[in-house]
Amino acid sequence: VQLVESGGGLVQAGGSLRLSCAASGFAFDDHAIGWFRQAPGKEREGVSCISSSDGNTYYGDFVKGRFTMSSDNAKNMMYLQLNSLKPEDTAGYYCAADRYGSSCQSHLDYGMDYWGKGTLVTVSS
Repeated sequence: VQLVESGGGLVQAGGSLRLSCAASGFAFDDHAIGWFRQAPGKEREGVSCISSSDGNTYYGDFVKGRFTMSSDNAKNMMYLQLNSLKPEDTAGYYCAADRYGSSCQSHLDYGMDYWGKGTLVTVSS
């Protein structure tokens, strides 16, 4: 399994970024996929998760409609659109996948099996 993120960078507060994740070695059809973030000195947070069992997308409570996760199963790609960015959104963003296709809320709380190396998002004030 390989997960490779791209699209991070420096953006001003209020701006937008689109993160991409190229996945290989597993099928989106039977895995949950998601995005997580971790800021320096802080705990990891579950940003979003797509369940392969019901096709729904779940978000961490802090997202509040600013971020949107999507996927292209044919291309094994997942995306995270980040809008209305704030300095507190500065973090490493990681895509991930899990063999248990359901249980997104659990995944958001406890993580997933497979991880990318991350892409850094820096939001300036």
